[in-house]
Amino acid sequence: MQTYRADLHIHTVLSPCGDLDMSPRNIVELAKARNLDIIAVTDHNSTLHGPVIRKLAEPMGLTVLFGAEVTTREEAHCVCLFETEEQRQAFQAYIDENLPNFPNNPDKFGYQVVVDENDEILQEVEPLLISALKASVSEVQAMVHKLKGLFIPAHVDRQRYSLISQLGFIPFDLQFDALEIFRSTDPKEFLAQHTYLKNPTLIKNSDAHFPDQIGATYTRYLLESPTFGELSMALHREQGREALL
Repeated sequence: MQTYRADLHIHTVLSPCGDLDMSPRNIVELAKARNLDIIAVTDHNSTLHGPVIRKLAEPMGLTVLFGAEVTTREEAHCVCLFETEEQRQAFQAYIDENLPNFPNNPDKFGYQVVVDENDEILQEVEPLLISALKASVSEVQAMVHKLKGLFIPAHVDRQRYSLISQLGFIPFDLQFDALEIFRSTDPKEFLAQHTYLKNPTLIKNSDAHFPDQIGATYTRYLLESPTFGELSMALHREQGREALL
């Protein structure tokens, strides 16, 4: 086995708060230049840029996971990751069903555009993607696992849009695969402050919204190969695989 570098929380130009330079091509080129082995595309409440980024990344030997950073009914952010196009489409349909039909105001929130591999605009998404879904955190978790995806509450110790900021704690019955902590958080201090957590797997990601943030924070994983299945094993500390902070 060997270590692989993964940044599993990257936004594109599709997220209204994403920089206009966060195009699929730029993301792939920068991820490769910064020696990442695995990335995940996690726009706010959308998976639509996953396929084009995977298409661009495959010839470069970069593994791309499909995903989204979902805002639950509690206004807590959760990273949801998937392996296959079928899973991505099914989860996108779930998001569409639960996203309020509140129109985006580009002048206030930013543009929400889907682009192709040549940075040509294909469509502009009309509903505001940073809205909270109608589904609760437990309901989103259940759907992700029903689709055999990975459910990772995002930046859980941040003062806004995290499980702890919104609920005051991480629910005891929530079946997460790992917890993402903030880039500057010391893992030992975090666990000492939340002793009710039973030795969870902790990871860090960039939550990149701008090009210079891609790969600035990442987690190393001990894997046989840079695949979704191996990553899942690492998050669950199976057969010698593990996340290394």
